Amino acid sequence: MTPTSHAALTTPGIAQSRPATVKPATDYSHVSSREVARRLVEQGLLFEVTLYPEEFGGTQEQHNLIFVPAGIPEIKDLVTETLLCLRDEGLFDRLSFDVEYKSNSFVPSSINVQATHHVKSRSFEPRIGIW
Repeated sequence: MTPTSHAALTTPGIAQSRPATVKPATDYSHVSSREVARRLVEQGLLFEVTLYPEEFGGTQEQHNLIFVPAGIPEIKDLVTETLLCLRDEGLFDRLSFDVEYKSNSFVPSSINVQATHHVKSRSFEPRIGIW
């Protein structure tokens, strides 16, 4: 791959072309308090979602709520739907959701999901990149 190539690896060994214009990720480092995040929710610029899904016992308590930009709630819902299918098939028995943050922002830079089984050697580990 040359430095001027516009291919992005999404699956090991499989290159896919990027769209002609790629919008840079928004910087959320200015969202340095829960109050700022809530104001952005009121303006429709952020959304408050549960980190650990309610379908798996997560609650609406403050420690389980995160602030994310538009598009991320839908992606998180798709991951949850996939997890529900995998659970129904008995493919995992351990589930964790971890967030990474940049600077002092209340908006995570990514959400890392890990669904594993204590006996089966398969895992589902999507990463939702936010900014």
